[in-house]
Amino acid sequence: MPAITDVAGVLVGHAADATALTGVTVVLTPAGAVGGVDVRGGAPGTRETDLLAPENMVQEVHAIALCGGSAMGLAAASGVVDWLREQGRGFDVGVTRVPIVPAAVIFDLLIGSPDRFPDPAMGYAACAAATTAVAEGCVGAGIGATVGKALGPGAAMKAGVGTWSETLADGTVVGALVVVNAFGDVWRAPGTLIAGARRPDGRLADTLALLRDPGLQAAFGAQRGAGANTTIAVVATDARLSKAEATRLAQMAHDGLARSIRPVHTPFDGDTVFSLATGMRPAPHLVVLGSIAAEVLAHAVERAVLTATALGGLPAAQDLAPHG
Repeated sequence: MPAITDVAGVLVGHAADATALTGVTVVLTPAGAVGGVDVRGGAPGTRETDLLAPENMVQEVHAIALCGGSAMGLAAASGVVDWLREQGRGFDVGVTRVPIVPAAVIFDLLIGSPDRFPDPAMGYAACAAATTAVAEGCVGAGIGATVGKALGPGAAMKAGVGTWSETLADGTVVGALVVVNAFGDVWRAPGTLIAGARRPDGRLADTLALLRDPGLQAAFGAQRGAGANTTIAVVATDARLSKAEATRLAQMAHDGLARSIRPVHTPFDGDTVFSLATGMRPAPHLVVLGSIAAEVLAHAVERAVLTATALGGLPAAQDLAPHG
Protein backbone atom coordinates (compact mmCIF):
# COMPACT_ATOMS: atom_id res chain seq x y z
CA MET A 1 0.00 0.00 0.00
CA PRO A 2 1.43 3.46 -0.88
CA ALA A 3 2.59 5.36 2.19
CA ILE A 4 4.58 8.42 3.22
CA THR A 5 7.50 6.11 4.04
CA ASP A 6 7.93 5.45 0.31
CA VAL A 7 9.94 8.67 0.60
CA ALA A 8 13.46 7.50 1.42
CA GLY A 9 14.61 8.70 4.82
CA VAL A 10 11.13 8.84 6.38
CA LEU A 11 9.84 6.55 9.14
CA VAL A 12 6.52 6.55 11.02
CA GLY A 13 5.73 5.35 14.53
CA HIS A 14 2.52 5.22 16.56
CA ALA A 15 1.77 4.95 20.26
CA ALA A 16 -1.63 5.17 21.92
CA ASP A 17 -3.64 4.71 25.09
CA ALA A 18 -6.48 2.41 24.05
CA THR A 19 -8.50 3.25 27.16
CA ALA A 20 -8.16 7.03 27.09
CA LEU A 21 -8.40 7.01 23.27
CA THR A 22 -5.52 9.38 22.70
CA GLY A 23 -2.12 8.91 21.12
CA VAL A 24 0.90 10.12 19.19
CA THR A 25 2.08 9.63 15.62
CA VAL A 26 5.68 10.57 14.83
CA VAL A 27 7.09 11.17 11.36
CA LEU A 28 10.84 10.69 11.76
CA THR A 29 13.61 11.96 9.52
CA PRO A 30 16.61 10.97 11.64
CA ALA A 31 19.13 12.18 9.04
CA GLY A 32 17.34 15.54 8.87
CA ALA A 33 15.03 17.15 6.33
CA VAL A 34 14.23 20.68 5.24
CA GLY A 35 10.88 21.58 6.77
CA GLY A 36 8.02 23.95 6.10
CA VAL A 37 4.58 24.57 7.56
CA ASP A 38 1.32 26.32 6.76
CA VAL A 39 -1.35 26.87 9.43
CA ARG A 40 -4.82 27.79 8.15
CA GLY A 41 -7.28 26.74 10.82
CA GLY A 42 -8.58 29.22 13.36
CA ALA A 43 -7.81 27.12 16.48
CA PRO A 44 -4.31 25.63 16.12
CA GLY A 45 -2.19 24.00 18.79
CA THR A 46 1.45 23.89 17.70
CA ARG A 47 5.08 23.87 18.81
CA GLU A 48 8.25 25.06 17.02
CA THR A 49 6.44 26.28 13.91
CA ASP A 50 8.10 29.72 13.94
CA LEU A 51 11.54 28.26 13.30
CA LEU A 52 10.24 26.75 10.04
CA ALA A 53 9.82 30.24 8.57
CA PRO A 54 12.24 30.60 5.61
CA GLU A 55 14.00 33.62 7.16
CA ASN A 56 14.86 31.79 10.40
CA MET A 57 18.18 30.07 11.09
CA VAL A 58 17.60 26.34 11.54
CA GLN A 59 17.50 24.57 8.19
CA GLU A 60 16.57 21.02 9.14
CA VAL A 61 14.06 19.22 11.33
CA HIS A 62 14.42 15.68 12.67
CA ALA A 63 10.81 14.71 13.35
CA ILE A 64 7.24 15.97 13.28
CA ALA A 65 5.05 14.97 16.22
CA LEU A 66 1.31 14.72 15.65
CA CYS A 67 -0.44 14.38 18.99
CA GLY A 68 -3.83 13.97 20.63
CA GLY A 69 -4.71 15.60 23.91
CA SER A 70 -5.21 19.19 22.75
CA ALA A 71 -2.63 21.64 24.14
CA MET A 72 -1.67 19.20 26.90
CA GLY A 73 -0.59 16.65 24.31
CA LEU A 74 2.25 18.87 23.09
CA ALA A 75 4.23 17.45 26.02
CA ALA A 76 4.71 14.27 23.97
CA ALA A 77 7.12 16.11 21.68
CA SER A 78 9.62 16.22 24.57
CA GLY A 79 9.80 12.43 24.47
CA VAL A 80 10.56 12.60 20.75
CA VAL A 81 13.40 15.00 21.52
CA ASP A 82 14.73 12.60 24.18
CA TRP A 83 14.73 9.67 21.77
CA LEU A 84 16.53 11.64 19.05
CA ARG A 85 19.16 12.89 21.52
CA GLU A 86 19.89 9.30 22.51
CA GLN A 87 20.44 8.56 18.82
CA GLY A 88 22.87 11.47 18.52
CA ARG A 89 20.54 13.36 16.18
CA GLY A 90 19.94 17.09 16.22
CA PHE A 91 21.15 20.56 15.35
CA ASP A 92 24.82 20.89 16.27
CA VAL A 93 25.27 23.80 18.69
CA GLY A 94 28.84 22.91 19.58
CA VAL A 95 28.36 21.59 23.10
CA THR A 96 25.55 19.20 22.16
CA ARG A 97 22.98 18.39 19.51
CA VAL A 98 19.46 19.80 19.81
CA PRO A 99 16.75 17.78 18.00
CA ILE A 100 14.27 20.00 16.15
CA VAL A 101 10.77 18.60 16.57
CA PRO A 102 7.84 20.75 15.43
CA ALA A 103 4.49 19.43 16.61
CA ALA A 104 0.75 19.92 16.31
CA VAL A 105 -2.21 18.56 18.25
CA ILE A 106 -5.80 17.59 17.69
CA PHE A 107 -8.64 17.99 20.19
CA ASP A 108 -9.65 14.39 20.95
CA LEU A 109 -11.21 14.91 24.39
CA LEU A 110 -14.77 14.23 23.23
CA ILE A 111 -14.37 10.45 23.45
CA GLY A 112 -12.27 8.34 25.78
CA SER A 113 -10.90 10.08 28.88
CA PRO A 114 -10.80 13.89 28.89
CA ASP A 115 -8.22 13.95 31.70
CA ARG A 116 -5.49 11.70 30.19
CA PHE A 117 -3.13 13.02 27.55
CA PRO A 118 -0.07 11.98 25.55
CA ASP A 119 3.11 12.52 27.57
CA PRO A 120 6.86 12.31 26.88
CA ALA A 121 6.84 8.54 27.47
CA MET A 122 4.26 8.12 24.72
CA GLY A 123 6.24 10.31 22.33
CA TYR A 124 9.35 8.23 23.07
CA ALA A 125 7.42 5.00 22.50
CA ALA A 126 6.18 6.22 19.12
CA CYS A 127 9.79 6.84 18.04
CA ALA A 128 10.89 3.43 19.27
CA ALA A 129 8.11 1.86 17.18
CA ALA A 130 8.97 3.77 14.00
CA THR A 131 9.27 1.74 10.81
CA THR A 132 8.55 1.95 7.09
CA ALA A 133 5.28 0.03 7.56
CA VAL A 134 2.53 2.56 8.31
CA ALA A 135 -0.61 1.44 10.15
CA GLU A 136 -3.76 3.44 9.33
CA GLY A 137 -7.11 4.06 10.95
CA CYS A 138 -7.60 4.21 14.72
CA VAL A 139 -3.92 4.20 15.64
CA GLY A 140 -1.53 6.73 17.16
CA ALA A 141 -2.84 10.27 17.11
CA GLY A 142 -5.87 9.04 15.18
CA ILE A 143 -7.28 6.77 17.89
CA GLY A 144 -9.50 9.56 19.24
CA ALA A 145 -10.08 11.43 15.96
CA THR A 146 -13.63 12.18 14.81
CA VAL A 147 -15.34 14.03 11.96
CA GLY A 148 -18.65 15.78 11.42
CA LYS A 149 -19.37 17.81 14.56
CA ALA A 150 -22.03 20.21 13.23
CA LEU A 151 -24.82 18.36 15.06
CA GLY A 152 -22.76 17.80 18.20
CA PRO A 153 -20.20 15.16 19.21
CA GLY A 154 -22.78 12.40 19.59
CA ALA A 155 -23.66 12.69 15.90
CA ALA A 156 -20.03 12.59 14.72
CA MET A 157 -18.17 9.64 13.18
CA LYS A 158 -14.80 8.03 13.76
CA ALA A 159 -11.79 8.97 11.68
CA GLY A 160 -8.10 8.34 12.15
CA VAL A 161 -4.73 8.27 10.40
CA GLY A 162 -4.37 7.91 6.63
CA THR A 163 -1.40 7.84 4.28
CA TRP A 164 -0.67 7.73 0.56
CA SER A 165 2.14 8.37 -1.91
CA GLU A 166 2.80 8.81 -5.60
CA THR A 167 5.95 8.46 -7.69
CA LEU A 168 6.33 11.02 -10.48
CA ALA A 169 7.59 10.22 -13.97
CA ASP A 170 11.11 11.40 -13.08
CA GLY A 171 11.23 9.13 -10.01
CA THR A 172 10.49 11.81 -7.40
CA VAL A 173 8.31 10.48 -4.58
CA VAL A 174 5.64 12.54 -2.82
CA GLY A 175 3.90 11.13 0.26
CA ALA A 176 1.43 12.31 2.87
CA LEU A 177 0.21 11.29 6.29
CA VAL A 178 -2.80 12.91 7.93
CA VAL A 179 -4.76 12.79 11.19
CA VAL A 180 -8.33 13.76 10.32
CA ASN A 181 -10.31 15.31 13.17
CA ALA A 182 -12.41 17.78 11.23
CA PHE A 183 -15.48 19.81 12.08
CA GLY A 184 -16.64 19.18 8.51
CA ASP A 185 -17.43 16.08 6.47
CA VAL A 186 -15.14 13.99 4.30
CA TRP A 187 -15.95 13.61 0.60
CA ARG A 188 -14.52 11.32 -2.04
CA ALA A 189 -14.10 12.68 -5.57
CA PRO A 190 -16.07 13.36 -7.68
CA GLY A 191 -18.76 13.99 -5.07
CA THR A 192 -19.55 11.19 -2.64
CA LEU A 193 -20.04 11.99 1.04
CA ILE A 194 -18.35 9.17 2.98
CA ALA A 195 -18.21 10.37 6.61
CA GLY A 196 -19.45 13.26 8.72
CA ALA A 197 -22.36 14.57 10.74
CA ARG A 198 -25.29 12.17 11.12
CA ARG A 199 -29.01 12.82 11.40
CA PRO A 200 -30.99 11.14 14.23
CA ASP A 201 -31.92 8.30 11.84
CA GLY A 202 -28.22 7.64 11.18
CA ARG A 203 -28.12 9.07 7.66
CA LEU A 204 -25.31 11.42 6.69
CA ALA A 205 -26.50 14.99 6.97
CA ASP A 206 -24.14 17.05 4.72
CA THR A 207 -22.70 19.83 6.88
CA LEU A 208 -22.66 22.37 4.04
CA ALA A 209 -26.43 21.95 3.72
CA LEU A 210 -26.83 22.24 7.49
CA LEU A 211 -24.91 25.51 7.54
CA ARG A 212 -27.71 27.13 5.52
CA ASP A 213 -30.12 26.47 8.42
CA PRO A 214 -30.63 29.67 10.48
CA GLY A 215 -31.33 27.61 13.61
CA LEU A 216 -28.01 25.84 13.36
CA GLN A 217 -26.26 29.15 12.70
CA ALA A 218 -27.59 30.36 16.05
CA ALA A 219 -26.02 27.33 17.72
CA PHE A 220 -22.65 28.28 16.24
CA GLY A 221 -23.12 31.70 17.80
CA ALA A 222 -23.10 29.87 21.13
CA GLN A 223 -19.71 28.37 20.17
CA ARG A 224 -20.89 24.86 19.45
CA GLY A 225 -17.82 22.84 18.51
CA ALA A 226 -15.35 25.62 19.23
CA GLY A 227 -11.80 24.29 19.34
CA ALA A 228 -12.96 20.66 19.23
CA ASN A 229 -11.47 19.80 15.87
CA THR A 230 -8.32 20.06 13.69
CA THR A 231 -6.77 18.14 10.82
CA ILE A 232 -2.97 17.87 10.94
CA ALA A 233 -0.79 16.47 8.18
CA VAL A 234 2.73 15.94 6.89
CA VAL A 235 3.65 15.90 3.21
CA ALA A 236 7.12 14.59 2.36
CA THR A 237 9.29 14.29 -0.71
CA ASP A 238 12.77 13.08 -1.56
CA ALA A 239 13.27 16.21 -3.68
CA ARG A 240 15.86 18.86 -2.81
CA LEU A 241 14.05 22.01 -1.63
CA SER A 242 14.91 25.24 0.14
CA LYS A 243 12.94 26.28 3.21
CA ALA A 244 10.97 28.75 1.09
CA GLU A 245 10.12 26.00 -1.39
CA ALA A 246 9.17 23.64 1.44
CA THR A 247 6.85 26.32 2.79
CA ARG A 248 5.21 26.68 -0.61
CA LEU A 249 4.82 22.90 -0.79
CA ALA A 250 2.91 22.94 2.50
CA GLN A 251 0.75 25.80 1.25
CA MET A 252 -0.14 24.03 -1.98
CA ALA A 253 -0.80 20.75 -0.19
CA HIS A 254 -3.60 22.43 1.81
CA ASP A 255 -5.67 22.23 -1.38
CA GLY A 256 -5.90 18.50 -0.72
CA LEU A 257 -7.72 19.21 2.54
CA ALA A 258 -10.07 21.62 0.77
CA ARG A 259 -10.95 19.00 -1.85
CA SER A 260 -11.79 16.29 0.65
CA ILE A 261 -13.06 18.08 3.80
CA ARG A 262 -16.09 20.37 3.61
CA PRO A 263 -16.07 22.86 5.25
CA VAL A 264 -12.39 23.17 6.10
CA HIS A 265 -10.12 25.80 7.72
CA THR A 266 -13.00 26.94 9.93
CA PRO A 267 -12.70 29.01 13.12
CA PHE A 268 -13.26 25.72 14.98
CA ASP A 269 -10.35 23.84 13.30
CA GLY A 270 -6.59 24.20 13.74
CA ASP A 271 -5.71 22.78 10.32
CA THR A 272 -1.93 22.54 9.92
CA VAL A 273 0.20 21.01 7.16
CA PHE A 274 3.92 20.38 7.62
CA SER A 275 6.28 19.58 4.75
CA LEU A 276 9.55 17.63 4.73
CA ALA A 277 12.13 17.42 1.95
CA THR A 278 14.87 14.83 2.43
CA GLY A 279 16.88 16.23 -0.50
CA MET A 280 18.02 12.99 -2.09
CA ARG A 281 17.28 13.98 -5.70
CA PRO A 282 16.86 17.10 -7.85
CA ALA A 283 13.42 18.63 -7.53
CA PRO A 284 10.90 18.85 -10.34
CA HIS A 285 9.25 22.23 -10.82
CA LEU A 286 7.40 23.25 -7.67
CA VAL A 287 4.15 23.63 -9.59
CA VAL A 288 4.33 19.91 -10.33
CA LEU A 289 5.43 18.88 -6.85
CA GLY A 290 2.86 20.99 -5.02
CA SER A 291 -0.01 20.02 -7.29
CA ILE A 292 0.65 16.30 -6.84
CA ALA A 293 1.15 16.77 -3.09
CA ALA A 294 -2.40 18.15 -2.87
CA GLU A 295 -3.76 15.11 -4.68
CA VAL A 296 -1.78 12.73 -2.47
CA LEU A 297 -3.00 14.47 0.70
CA ALA A 298 -6.63 14.31 -0.47
CA HIS A 299 -6.24 10.56 -0.98
CA ALA A 300 -4.69 10.21 2.48
CA VAL A 301 -7.73 11.98 3.99
CA GLU A 302 -10.02 9.43 2.36
CA ARG A 303 -7.87 6.63 3.74
CA ALA A 304 -8.12 8.14 7.24
CA VAL A 305 -11.88 7.64 7.32
CA LEU A 306 -12.14 4.49 5.20
CA THR A 307 -9.67 2.59 7.40
CA ALA A 308 -11.15 3.83 10.69
CA THR A 309 -13.30 1.50 12.78
CA ALA A 310 -16.15 2.14 15.19
CA LEU A 311 -14.82 3.26 18.57
CA GLY A 312 -15.91 5.32 21.56
CA GLY A 313 -19.55 4.79 20.71
CA LEU A 314 -19.22 6.31 17.23
CA PRO A 315 -19.61 4.48 13.89
CA ALA A 316 -17.09 4.59 11.06
CA ALA A 317 -17.55 5.03 7.32
CA GLN A 318 -17.35 1.29 6.75
CA ASP A 319 -20.46 0.89 8.95
CA LEU A 320 -22.67 3.14 6.79
CA ALA A 321 -23.93 3.20 3.23
CA PRO A 322 -22.35 6.07 1.24
CA HIS A 323 -24.33 9.24 0.60
CA GLY A 324 -24.42 9.94 -3.16
